[in-house]
This record gives sequence, structure tokens and C-alpha cells, in this order.
Amino acid sequence: MKLQNIMSYQAFGFNIVSEIDLPELQQGIVSNVRGQITISINNLSEMWSELSDDCTGPFVVSKEYIMFRVEGVAIFLIKDGNAIVVSPLQPNREDEIRLYILGTCMGAILLQNNILPLHGSVLSIDGKAYGIVGECGAGKSTLARAFIKKGYKLLSDDLIPVTFINNIPQVIPSYPYQKLWEESLAEFNMKSENYLPIVYRESKYSVPMEDLFESETIPLAGIFVLNKQDGDNIELKELNSINAIQEISEHTYRNFLIQRLGLLNWHFQLSAKIIENIQVFKLVRPTSRFTANELTDVIIKEINGGKSK
Repeated sequence: MKLQNIMSYQAFGFNIVSEIDLPELQQGIVSNVRGQITISINNLSEMWSELSDDCTGPFVVSKEYIMFRVEGVAIFLIKDGNAIVVSPLQPNREDEIRLYILGTCMGAILLQNNILPLHGSVLSIDGKAYGIVGECGAGKSTLARAFIKKGYKLLSDDLIPVTFINNIPQVIPSYPYQKLWEESLAEFNMKSENYLPIVYRESKYSVPMEDLFESETIPLAGIFVLNKQDGDNIELKELNSINAIQEISEHTYRNFLIQRLGLLNWHFQLSAKIIENIQVFKLVRPTSRFTANELTDVIIKEINGGKSK
């Protein structure tokens, strides 16, 4: 990988100083942040050989650091909550390396800083944050796009950073891009040739948000767990505390790291504290038709206490 000039960015509530170009992020350094993350390039092959074995799989985890290897792409080291080291394994894999930096690496950094990373999209609606979580393919980003088309702003796509400020759960904005499948672009009359594909995912594209990005940390007011099923009906129901905690656990980004980092108790207590402050809903959409625009109406009506906006 060719070394870039040192660049400065802001995302996830941190200043980021990087040897790797990260064009998705907002450039510049700001003062009101949690700290600084450095991203550097170094050879991690020897360290990986010493620490990994047949039992560890692609991840080596301790309380101080997380290492993982993506075959043919790079070895990554995330340590102390403020540093990411990248060791490329092949040339010309910058797009894939960047994907892992902004995904798994940042998710690990958030955990190391006791910030809960949920897996989904989150919107700013009337000054409050509402998250959309769900399994891969549930339609989280597509539903978020339907809100954006109505003029609401995106806080984050893929990673939802949740923390507490003055005993209130808050969502920290990430960066002003969204990932959308080609089928979703077509539903919104967006031409795929106007956007860059996300590396090997040839039918998924990176869509800039421009003025439709919320750059301020705002209170989390609700989470909608999106599911899909056969049939024609849309269903919405509020979850009880036990089921809500289970859904937060299920949809924590890279949740397999929680136990290995010794964070089980922290994760449970934080999840319980979150649901004391917000409502969590299960939202079921049919697979028989495109429903994103209908789902936005259902969610807005619920947020407004049963009244359509």
C-alpha cells in the first residue's frame, strides 16, 4: 500500500489521524471530542504468527488489543482504544482495507472505549435519534433511505455508537455515507452509475449524504428491530424488557467480541439502562412487495403517539 500524506478526520466522536486515505470521513480536527485515534501502516506478520494458532481463528482478543486477519487483504491491530495498525497482505486492496477500518476496526475501538456499537442505521427525527436494527438483508439501509427521501437526516449507517451523557442514552454521528444495494437504488429512482461500488460487493454502492447528515450527538429515543416474513401485512409491537435486552445483545456489532473482551457484565448493565430510557419495537415487513415508504409512515405514526404527520 502506498503511503498517503497524514490526513486528519473526524468521525464516531473522535479526531482521526491517518496514514490511509479515508475519503468517506469529514476532514479536519475539532476540539469537542472524546480523543484521538491514529491509523498507521506497519508489518504485523511476526506478531500475528506469535499470537495466533488453530484455536484462535481469524481473531486474537485480549483486554488490551484485538487482532484479526482477512486473508489476502490485511492484518489489523486495534489497541488501547486509540490506535489502529494495518498490515497489508497484498497490493491494491485499499478499498477493502478501508471497509474493514470503518467497520470492524471502528466497532472494536468503540467497545474499547465503552461505547456500545449497534449494527444498523439511525435517523434524526424531530431532534431525537431512532435506530433501525435487524439481520443482514432485513432492509435497514433501505428503510433509512426512505426516511432520508422525506427530508430526515442520517446519523450513521452500519454502526450505531451509543453512549450515556447526563444519564441519557445518546447517539454519536459517524460519517456522511450510506451503503445501498442496487435494487434499493432502483426503487428510489437513483442510478447506480452515479455511485461507487463497495469493493467486491459489486451490487452495493456507497452513497454520499451531503446535506442530509446529522453531525451532532442527539438523544436516543427508540429502536425498531426490522424483520421480514412471507405474507402481506406490516406488524408493529413494543417489546418487553427481557426481549428488548435480547435484541440489543443480538444486534450489537461484532457481538462475539463482548465475552472475549470481558465485557459481558458491562454490556448487560448498559443494555438494561438503555431500555429504561427508550422504547424498543419489533417491526415486521412482508417480502412480497417494496414497503419502505409504508414503514416510514408506520414508524412516524408511532413516534407521534398514533397520529400521522
